This record gives sequence, structure tokens and C-alpha cells, in this order.
Amino acid sequence: MSTAQPPAAAGSATSADGTTIGYRRAGDGPGVVLVHGGGQSSQNLMTLAAALSDRFTVYVPDRRGRGMSGPCREDHGLRAETEDLSAILDRTRAHNVFGLSVGALIAIEAARTLPAITRLAVYEPPLEFDGITQTAWLPRYERELAAGRPAAALVTIMKGTADRTAFRLVPRFLLTGPLGHVMRKTEGRPVPDGMVSPRDLIPTMHYDARTVLDATGALNRFAGLSCDVLLLGGSRSARNLTAPLDGLSAVLPRARRVTLPGTGHTAADNSGKPELVAAQLQAFFS
Repeated sequence: MSTAQPPAAAGSATSADGTTIGYRRAGDGPGVVLVHGGGQSSQNLMTLAAALSDRFTVYVPDRRGRGMSGPCREDHGLRAETEDLSAILDRTRAHNVFGLSVGALIAIEAARTLPAITRLAVYEPPLEFDGITQTAWLPRYERELAAGRPAAALVTIMKGTADRTAFRLVPRFLLTGPLGHVMRKTEGRPVPDGMVSPRDLIPTMHYDARTVLDATGALNRFAGLSCDVLLLGGSRSARNLTAPLDGLSAVLPRARRVTLPGTGHTAADNSGKPELVAAQLQAFFS
């Protein structure tokens, strides 16, 4: 199984409202679409794509507001995200979908209405239900972003979505200062075509939070899913991010549940343990 990132071709689809959704493509075989999470773009899942490319044609779209795709509209939310994924599936004729975090939430919501999805793997979708909240960090983040404090806003995101590790105990000022210094030092620096700077991803979390809030509700709405489902999570992930997997296991008794040891919420990211995620996806999508 290869882990070196292969050359990725570019392609695009046109969503229902005319917005271009660009994607990276690698490998050969049955189609698999990888939907990235919040604070990410397609580039974050390319190590995972490489690990799958020996057996599959892997499509990794940039969600709106990132890289090769068009901007978010002011009313952007779950409906647009579902339409964007539908456009990708129509364009690629893929039937296998993997989503990470908010990408997982989008994918499982899309599977309710898109028969093109026949196999669905989700990694910790941040669903809000029965008092479980995923967006407690949102008000502070919005205030800091509006005040022109992107480093502080990023720290708020990081702490609000952190795994069950000592990172949660690190004082904010020890993080905000160094991050602010890096942002100021790199501001205005050119970014390679198709890539997205971490600074430019900070505002996209506003739309991701709206997408999460749009999906609030009882999990029994997923009981009618007709596709095969794989529920993935990490042993180090926070309780609010593993709770949706527990809830989905109850309403999807035929779904397979797998907890990856020693991993957290971003295991599928280039910087996580994508090889562990790839091993599960190889078996599930084959």
C-alpha cells in the first residue's frame, strides 16, 4: 500500500447553483470520494488518497471557499454542501464516500437522499443531538474573528475541537502569541496554485459551524439509510465526538463500528495516522 503522494490530476463539477467544485484525482479503479473536514482542504487528505490509489480512483474535492472551488454564499449551509457532493458524484460516477468530521456529517446527510452512495464510511461526524453540542466554541470564535484576531480565533477552534489530551490544559496565551507571530511573518506570502494557507481556512469555520447547526436533530432520521455504513472513530477523541457514533450504532444496527487505537479526531489528516484509516477503507470499499 503506497503512502507517497502520487501526482494528482485536477477536475471539477458544477453544483446546482452554478458554483464550481474542484477536486484532485489519483489512482485507478472503482471511484472513492473523500470529503475533508473543517479547517481543511483537499490537500489535507492526499496522503490518505495515496494509500488508496493502488486500488481505487480517488477524488478529493475542495469544499466551497477553498482552493479550486468557488466561494461560499452568505446563506451557505448543509443544503449547499449536499448539492456540492451530489454534483461530484454525478461527475465522477463514484458510489463510495468517506467523510471526516464535518465532511462525515455532510456525507451521512447526503446519503439520506442520494441513492448514488452505496457504501459510506464516516469518521466522527459532529452531529448535535440529545444535548450533545459541537459548537460551544462558536460565539467566542465569532467575536475574535470580527475583532481581527485570527490567531485567537484559531486557538478557540483548536481548544474547542481538541482530543482528550493535555493540549486542552495549555494556557491560551502560550498558543496565541506564537501563532500570531507566524501569521504576521507569513502574511502576503504566495501560496502554490490549488493550495490553501492555514490562515485562509480560519474564516471557513463559520460556514462549517452553520452546517453543523443545520444538521441538529434526532439520529433516528438515519435509520432508513440503504447504503452499507462504516463508523470510524479514535480512542483519544473527545466524548462529544464519539457520542454520535454511539447514537448511530443504535439506529444503524447493521453498521460496522471501528475504534482506531491511539488516534484522535484528525486521524485521516496527512499529519495524523491516515494509514490506519486507509486500511479500514481498503477492506470496506473492496
